[in-house]
Amino acid sequence: MRELNIPGQRHPEKAHKPDQSQPKKPDWIRVKAPTSQGYKETRDILKSNKLVTVCEEAGCPNVGECWSHGHATMMIMGEICTRGCSFCNVATGKPDALDAFEPGRVAHAVQTLGLKHVVITSVDRDDLDDGGAEHFAQTIRAVRHRSPETTIEILTPDFLKCDDRVLEAVVEAKPDVFNHNLETVPGLYPTVRPGARYFHSLRLLQRVKQLDPTMFTKSGIMVGLGEDRQSVLQVMDDMRSADIDFLTIGQYLQPTPKHHRVDRFVTPEEFKDYEKAAYGKGFLMVSATPLTRSSYHAGDDFARLREARLKKLGLS
Repeated sequence: MRELNIPGQRHPEKAHKPDQSQPKKPDWIRVKAPTSQGYKETRDILKSNKLVTVCEEAGCPNVGECWSHGHATMMIMGEICTRGCSFCNVATGKPDALDAFEPGRVAHAVQTLGLKHVVITSVDRDDLDDGGAEHFAQTIRAVRHRSPETTIEILTPDFLKCDDRVLEAVVEAKPDVFNHNLETVPGLYPTVRPGARYFHSLRLLQRVKQLDPTMFTKSGIMVGLGEDRQSVLQVMDDMRSADIDFLTIGQYLQPTPKHHRVDRFVTPEEFKDYEKAAYGKGFLMVSATPLTRSSYHAGDDFARLREARLKKLGLS
C-alpha cells in the first residue's frame, strides 16, 4: 500500500535509521565557548566541594552564560544513571553508594556562591528502594539550614519503581518548585525515554499538587525529536489537567552520534507560537526558546512565577 504523505505530519519512527546525519545547526542555536572569570570561579567552587553538575554531564549549551553569573545546577546521587534514555549524555551503569556528606557539600557550595535560587537535580536511581527521595529531602533541608533565604527548585526523577509514599518525603521538605520533565510527547517514549512511563510522570506532578497545593510545579519537553505540533499541544493540555504551573520547551541537541538524531531545528517563530498557545491554556509561566533548558534563568523565572500567581489571585 502506498504511504500517504500528509503535509505537516512527522514520522518519529524514521528518526532511528542507521544514517545519523542531521540538519545543519542554525545560527540561532550557536553559543560562545565559556571563558569568563566568573565561569572559572564557579567551576573552582564546585570542584573544591567535589560536586557534579548537570550543566557539564548533559553538555548544556548555556553553561558559559550561567556559570559566568555563579549559577549552576547541582546533580546529586552521583554521575551514573540507571536509565539509558536516547537523548541524554549522562553515563549509564551501576551507580556508587550514596554519599552521606553530599547534602552538606551542596549546602556549602550554595552558601559560598551566594545563590538566591538554586536548582538541584539527580540521576535516576532505580537501584534504591526510595529512588533517592530521602537524599533529596536531606539536601533540601541542608540548604535551608545554611542559606534560609535561598529559594530551592528540584528537578527529580520519576520514582517509577517506588512506593507512592516516597514522594511525601520530598514534598514535606518544602522545595519552592517541584520540577519533573516529561521530556517528549508520549508517542516517542518507546525510543526516547524507554525506561519511563508518560502517564506515571503526569500523575507524579499531579500528586505533588494534591500533597501541597501551594507548591509550584514545573515540567518541560524538548522539540526537534520527531514530534508534530498537535502532539505538543496535547502534552500542554495533559500538563494543565495535572495543574502544572510552569512549562519549558527547548530545542533538542544530539550529544553524540550514538544518541537520538535531531529530526529538525525548530524556528524561533515556532517557539513563540508554542509560548502563546501555552499561555492561552492557562500556564502561569512559560519559557519556550531554542536554548531554553529546565534551569536556564530559573531564578528570574521563579520571581516572575510568584508574581503571576499573586496577579491571578488579585493580590498584585
